[in-house]
Amino acid sequence: MMTRDVLLDLELDEEDDEDGDIGDVPASKRPFLRTQTPPSGLVLDNFGQMVGSSFGTQESQLDFRSPEFEEFNGKPNSLYFNDGQRRIDFVLVYEDESRKENNKKGSNEKQRRKRRAYESNLIHDGLHLEATRSVLDDRLVFVKIHAPWEVLCTYAELMHIKLPLKPNDLKTRSSAFDNFNWLGKVLQVDESIIKPEQEFFTAPFERSRMDDFYIRDKETFFTPATRSRIVYFILSRIKYQVSDNVKKFGINKLVSSGIYKAAFPLHDCNFSCPSEDFTCPNERYLLYREWAHPRSIYKKQPLDLIRKYYGEKIGIYFAWLGYYTQMLFLAAIVGVACFLYGYLNRNNCTWSKEVCDPNIGGNIIMCPQCDKLCPFWKLNITCESSQKLCIFDSFGTLVFAVFMGVWVTLFLEFWKRRQAELEYEWDTVELQQEEQPRPEYEARCTHVVINEITQEEERVPFTTWGKCIRAVVCASAVLFWILLIIASVIGIIVYRLSVFIVFSAKLPKNLNGTDPIQKYLTPQTATSITASLISFVIIMILNMIYEKVAIMITNFELPRTQTDYENSLTMKMFLFQFVNYYSSCFYIAFFKGKFVGYPGDPVYWLGKYRNEECDPGGCLLELTTQLAIIMGGKAIWNNIQEVLLPWVKNLIGRCRTVSGSEKVTPRWEQDYHLQLMGRLGLFYEYLEMIIQFGFVTLFVASFPLAPLLALVNNILEIRVDAWKMTTQYRRMVPEKAQDIGAWQPIMQGIAILAVVTNAMIIAFTSDMIPRLVYYWSFSVPPYGDHTQFTMVGYINNTLSIFNIADFKNRSKGNPYIGLGNYTTCRYRDFRYPPGHPQEYKHNIYYWHVIAAKLAFIIVMEHVIYSVKFFLSYAIPDVSKSTKSKIKREKYLTQKLLHENHLKDMTKNMGVIAETIMGAADNHLRPKLE
Repeated sequence: MMTRDVLLDLELDEEDDEDGDIGDVPASKRPFLRTQTPPSGLVLDNFGQMVGSSFGTQESQLDFRSPEFEEFNGKPNSLYFNDGQRRIDFVLVYEDESRKENNKKGSNEKQRRKRRAYESNLIHDGLHLEATRSVLDDRLVFVKIHAPWEVLCTYAELMHIKLPLKPNDLKTRSSAFDNFNWLGKVLQVDESIIKPEQEFFTAPFERSRMDDFYIRDKETFFTPATRSRIVYFILSRIKYQVSDNVKKFGINKLVSSGIYKAAFPLHDCNFSCPSEDFTCPNERYLLYREWAHPRSIYKKQPLDLIRKYYGEKIGIYFAWLGYYTQMLFLAAIVGVACFLYGYLNRNNCTWSKEVCDPNIGGNIIMCPQCDKLCPFWKLNITCESSQKLCIFDSFGTLVFAVFMGVWVTLFLEFWKRRQAELEYEWDTVELQQEEQPRPEYEARCTHVVINEITQEEERVPFTTWGKCIRAVVCASAVLFWILLIIASVIGIIVYRLSVFIVFSAKLPKNLNGTDPIQKYLTPQTATSITASLISFVIIMILNMIYEKVAIMITNFELPRTQTDYENSLTMKMFLFQFVNYYSSCFYIAFFKGKFVGYPGDPVYWLGKYRNEECDPGGCLLELTTQLAIIMGGKAIWNNIQEVLLPWVKNLIGRCRTVSGSEKVTPRWEQDYHLQLMGRLGLFYEYLEMIIQFGFVTLFVASFPLAPLLALVNNILEIRVDAWKMTTQYRRMVPEKAQDIGAWQPIMQGIAILAVVTNAMIIAFTSDMIPRLVYYWSFSVPPYGDHTQFTMVGYINNTLSIFNIADFKNRSKGNPYIGLGNYTTCRYRDFRYPPGHPQEYKHNIYYWHVIAAKLAFIIVMEHVIYSVKFFLSYAIPDVSKSTKSKIKREKYLTQKLLHENHLKDMTKNMGVIAETIMGAADNHLRPKLE
């Protein structure tokens, strides 16, 4: 047959083709991707005869069919074919090979034949195609696709799409406070502009029960989003080539190989003004006006309209981001209160006053923090740092850390309830049962197994042994890359230790007339800047490579559904990004300055580089500074990048076509020049917020203003993302989603880890525990000299004494000789002084502090975990009212379908009875006569 001959010719002519795909499987091993039957694996296998009878098979087609070319009709806002009747559900764009500047005849002919075969198969599958040349660039051709009613009904049944049965007449409970909720009315979207969606009872579509569904108009029964979903389902499964007995299929492969330049559904109108077509719903314009515009920043999001226009997957993201932002209000208020508590009481810190006192801190000589190049220094130079530390290292920090442990549990539990409500409202309660296998998965289903439940044969892509091998390979690859990023972090630490010595020796000690430069051009600054730049370059390179590796690993793993695929990819990417983003904070909080020995016997890396000590102000202040810079800088950079990058790209695209800018361009050409939201576009939006969620929870004990920064950022983030999607990006293919996927368990894991990290920050990074131990035990007898509990003398008690002549490693020489006329110096540790029988060994204060720290961690963790688990148990994931609504709707739906079925049976029985009675009457009448 003609169409089949085209594919066979491609097999003979293109043996050297290299654009393989994970879905490329020998035709003999692909029983479910049948010719001209919608190739949806096991699902479509059950409906093969039905689809074949609807559209005919490829073998029955006697002619090769191509889309008809039509001229642009001059209607820029039209969403229909030139006949004005058939709606455009999808658009494909390609560059005409005959008009290319670099016309390579061989390769261009191959692309043309693949495209013609693919479009012919689309037409034979029942889709309508119409081609139109570009107004601005005659090399571009736009292929518009329309799915007729029969195709939509067939695939809606195959995809188990839920569609309206009858209007939902369940009444929502009204609150007694509705009349007083004036603030909520101010924040709500104006219902006169965005009208509330009518709710329906829904059920999976069946053509045999078409009369049961609420079909008032065939043109509007399937929403534009549903039509686009169905067409994309078809486009993803239509084959276009057979090469070496391997069938290749799917629009994604055609776009990635350059045969098509783009494939996308249309926006319904211009975002800045409504369409002149009275049939256009102008949803994009309404979203821009009431959601993405800066003047709507204080309003709630129109989630139902977002879901209707972009699909549930985008809708659930903005619902989660909005709910997270609302919950941050409470955390920000408590965080600011704790910050103000520390700020107002900073002048009451006795230990800070001792540091700043010239008679105390000014007389304490501290030991150098590096060998030979670092000088002795007086403690009172850290006066400013100690005053800042009083703000963050206070009792309010402890209270806030405990509060955040409870807050994160409340957020996760109440989000589950909100998510359950959205599942009910958006008809995704049984989505897992409805979701279809990915075409790449279906193509690999070559092994026959027996289903344990049905005891029937079914096909799977690999055996149990093969699945175990794939799991081991994937886990090993992910572990290798995580170890690689850890190795890079260690390499940066070694670099910092080694290059500090080089800069200290090479940088000039005196710069004539350039004192301000000398103030900033120090070895510490040069080391930090160069190390940060190198770290940034390494992280970006590893990030780019790992993204491709993660996709390859997930493709090799071959998840069954798109949800499984995204969850698997999300988990792999996040594990890498977790180490990538948090490694520096974990290093400062738990490793820097912890294993340095003491001045007489310092710890060296690789036997050469002396381990880093904390800054004079302590590691907690350094961690606070690091978090403030990362959170503030990352938020500013991401928002600028998200606004500027797509805007600049679109501006460049418009400048390239400025010569034809006075021409009227159709809707599909306007959308083509917008940016594409990539395959991982939504993943990076989630990742940005989850990384921020980690900063807000994991290290909040060192920076109580983190929730406030996150709140301000998220308020802007929602509107920036909305503006970007409605004005700068093409419309995404609407996708179903029941929840936020793998991000939910990731947040739960972060919440559990946050309790440990905050407890350890308070115990080991801050000085709260040593101060409490001194106050309650060492300020009074038998260890202290004071008659009552006090913090006086704390600084002197926590600084040990070192005799400069007691440097242990004689072979290296004493690094402190020649740095000043000092015989002793002080350092931060709890050790016996020189001359003591156990000189330089840890003293009794040290062991009291260690015991108190461990006790504090155990008590804090158990208290917070107990509260968390109690709240998790006490707050149900699905509210009672939502459960009742789900059961009520399910009952009424089944009752409605059952009653309609009984009516049909009664009607049919009546017809049969009348027929029998008529036949009997005709049979008896001659005898009576």
